[in-house]
Amino acid sequence: QVQLVESGGGLVQAGGSLRLSCAASGRTFSSYAMGWFRQAPGKEREFVAVISWTGGTTSYADSVKGRFTISRDNAKNTVYLQMNSLKPEDTAVYYCAAGSYGSSWKIYHYWGQGTQVTVSS
Repeated sequence: QVQLVESGGGLVQAGGSLRLSCAASGRTFSSYAMGWFRQAPGKEREFVAVISWTGGTTSYADSVKGRFTISRDNAKNTVYLQMNSLKPEDTAVYYCAAGSYGSSWKIYHYWGQGTQVTVSS
């Protein structure tokens, strides 16, 4: 069992940066791939980024590639999402999730409660 708690969301101007954190409880954190997803009002949940359990492999949605960076610290049971050059279209609730490596939300078993990111123009 893994419990996930996101933090670091907030209001930022376009072009600004935020770093999201996702703290995990449970001894098996390091055995899961960790993903970030987001959901804007009226839209479906969208894949953002994923990192393998070792941290050695990452993948990003095209919409965030070159602007966002996912990382993890297994010693701290924490995964991060550094978001730079933010755009108004990045506004959404951001969720971290633990599961298998991939971009489909269906392969993730555990989810956090989400943190709101709002980017003003």
